[in-house]
Amino acid sequence: MVTKSGVFMESRKSLFVVIRRYGPPYDPQKPLEAQLDWEGHRLFMNALEAEGLARLAGPLEGTTEVLLVFRADSENEIDERLKADPWTRSGILSTSRIARWNLRLGEVG
Repeated sequence: MVTKSGVFMESRKSLFVVIRRYGPPYDPQKPLEAQLDWEGHRLFMNALEAEGLARLAGPLEGTTEVLLVFRADSENEIDERLKADPWTRSGILSTSRIARWNLRLGEVG
């Protein structure tokens, strides 16, 4: 957003950290790209990134969890959007936690 004086201001949307967990349909012996409906999940996540909602995402090594960083209006907005993920519908991923993130060092676009 640009103010009347021409100064760029960051959107009023907040940063959120999302922790998701793999469920029983996930096969740890297969790479992500070989999981059930990888292509649908990939397209879904790419669309969230293109909208500016999802900013960072990836599995946490050595765990059954995935970390995502979102810029959104509310936790509810994120939760509702993730319900449409093919991997949510199949049970491969479920959301464990959504928390507003007060970033103090660095920046996320």
